[in-house]
Amino acid sequence: MADAKICGINESAALDAALFHGARFVGLVLFPPSPRHLNLEAATALAARARGKADIVAVTVDADDALLSKLRDAVAPDWVQAHGRESPARIAAMRPFARRGVIKAIGIARREDLAEAGRYEGAADMLLFDAKPPPGAALPGGNAAAFDWPILAGRRFAKPWLLSGGLTLQNVAEAIGASGAALVDVSSGVETAPGLKQPEKIAQFLAAARGA
Repeated sequence: MADAKICGINESAALDAALFHGARFVGLVLFPPSPRHLNLEAATALAARARGKADIVAVTVDADDALLSKLRDAVAPDWVQAHGRESPARIAAMRPFARRGVIKAIGIARREDLAEAGRYEGAADMLLFDAKPPPGAALPGGNAAAFDWPILAGRRFAKPWLLSGGLTLQNVAEAIGASGAALVDVSSGVETAPGLKQPEKIAQFLAAARGA
């Protein structure tokens, strides 16, 4: 059984499905190259709709203090997710912009990549293990790519962690069993096209994660 984050929500029907079916986290992407990008006004409205029903995660990539200040003041996210090349020092400096803490995404392609977690365990409040983007990819995440889940099995980290990358309602139970994940993150796996979330897929994914 695992809790879940539905990431890249960009309209109310998808958000309502995530909330109704028990998502623990909802992710709002603020990164213009992404098909899931929200402007500040839209992110603020969705955050207000979700407030108190799930933890709100503002997903950023190498965000500067100016953007983070706007997010803090308008969206008031519970968590800021850093999905770029942020250093541990930068992660620590981002904490004042989130109500609960900072999630650092770490790209994984092979077992050795897990060593990167050690650099961030002292600075981040939560880790997210995602598949490294394929060569030439325009986005650091949301590429529907998976990695070898069993490399996480039995590993212990100083902070809670989420499993991400290529998860779908068909494979999430297998992924949880193989990795030992207690938290999972999905974006493209509940879409019909990049950026187009399907409420039925969200409901099915959440049921599959809980039932694993």
